[in-house]
Amino acid sequence: MTRTATIERKTKETDIHVALTLDGTGESEVSTGIGFFDHMLEGFARHGFFNLSCHVEGDLHVDGHHTVEDTGIVLGQAIREAVGDKKGIRRYGYFVLPMDDALVLCAVDLCGRPYLNFDASFPTERVGGLDTELVREFFYAVSYSAGMNLHLKVLDGTNAHHMIEAMFKAFAKALDGATGMEPRVSDVLSTKGTLS
Repeated sequence: MTRTATIERKTKETDIHVALTLDGTGESEVSTGIGFFDHMLEGFARHGFFNLSCHVEGDLHVDGHHTVEDTGIVLGQAIREAVGDKKGIRRYGYFVLPMDDALVLCAVDLCGRPYLNFDASFPTERVGGLDTELVREFFYAVSYSAGMNLHLKVLDGTNAHHMIEAMFKAFAKALDGATGMEPRVSDVLSTKGTLS
């Protein structure tokens, strides 16, 4: 079974194409117009063993907000579609990831209910071409369009680049765990009998 999704979304602000394979090898082809954001999405794919193609044309002459937020919306939709009916998946995933001075905790529940708990503050307003306030906007958009509980907490850190990169990598590892197959589960992992 190949769990894949291809999502396209076009508005007056952005034109986005995302193709995602959950059971991949970590290959990526990313172009958003924001170099540091590209780097984060490439790291997400590599460390989650997802194959990701993500091409975005956004109104960067305004700022990066629409590009980053809308990419989160489309990636979340792709995750939701690729996971499918959720039969046999572990549902939960978590990871604590160190990156030099930074230490980040991420926990995911693919329960069908959107919720973001984001606990991070960054010492700089920008890293490369990315406004650091957009990191929360991205993960909010992913969590709500994917229908997942997503908890991200920076436990320690002084370097914004390391903190943000650790967040994307921790999310990748947690999502890889949550989407992984559990052979002891034949239906969905819920006493209700449904994840929605």
